[in-house]
Amino acid sequence: MQRATIERCVNQPVNNDLSARRTAAEVSPLQPLDWLLLLTPGVVWGSSFYFIAIALRSFAPGMITPMRVVLGCITLTFVPGVRAPVPRSAWRNIVLLALVWLAVPLTVFPYAEQHVSSSVTGMLNGATPLFVAMVAGVIARRFPPRGQIIGLAIGCIGVVLIALPSIREGSSSSFGVALIIGALMLYGFALNIASPLQQQFGALPVLWRAEIVAVVMLAPLGIYSTLNNDRPFEWVALAAVLALGVLGTAVAHYAMVMLAGRLGSTRASASLYLMPAVSLALGVVVNNEDVALLAIVGSGVAVLGAYVLSRSRQKAV
Repeated sequence: MQRATIERCVNQPVNNDLSARRTAAEVSPLQPLDWLLLLTPGVVWGSSFYFIAIALRSFAPGMITPMRVVLGCITLTFVPGVRAPVPRSAWRNIVLLALVWLAVPLTVFPYAEQHVSSSVTGMLNGATPLFVAMVAGVIARRFPPRGQIIGLAIGCIGVVLIALPSIREGSSSSFGVALIIGALMLYGFALNIASPLQQQFGALPVLWRAEIVAVVMLAPLGIYSTLNNDRPFEWVALAAVLALGVLGTAVAHYAMVMLAGRLGSTRASASLYLMPAVSLALGVVVNNEDVALLAIVGSGVAVLGAYVLSRSRQKAV
């Protein structure tokens, strides 16, 4: 009894300090580094769906994610500061982060792009801030204010508009859309887990350890897929995987984890507003994909909803 009381007293100041840091992060003005960090994930991840489409020419879907995570982990290993100590108590959340941010969602996208285009995949990913806000509201156990509800409603309409043309194409495309939305739900949890971890222990140590865990999780899938891969090798496909690993899984993830710690999970997710435009441009102009006008309109609506949501969040804090 006495020990439990002492532990509560010791932990209370820590919890209060963490809450104050989260509040300050949500309302602090953007610095030049914040703007750079905001641009990086959106541009890199917006390009990643095009890279996945190219990688699928030579590699089975189950090979792409293990390869990119290994490359990302190796890249981060050479960055100073990744080996900073992290307490054993944080490992449970790090393992969870590896699962919901790396292992599962990154595996889903190559499989989904066998059913829907890279443009549609990227445009749907622009709705990630909506899922982040939904999860944040559930964690906080409070009903969102009216402004956030409006933003969520607008964003959900946008998601429906993006998905509708693909759903009309048949069950195969519908399955791809369902896979992507499932991955976005996991991203909602991931950013809310990443923010307090980065604030307490730093972005690099957390991300590096999460990628090590993800490598272990993905190893069986990678080995099985490699043994059963019969696609012809192309150097451009290998280059795409290298870009996915070094840029998408190392540089962009590090930028997003750092951004979540500096600005809070909801404001950090605003970086993803760029993803639909980048993905659409590469898919249509470079990869010659046909995209329905309704999906393009829906992408704009989804981004508008995410913007309204983020603005409401800043005023509410």
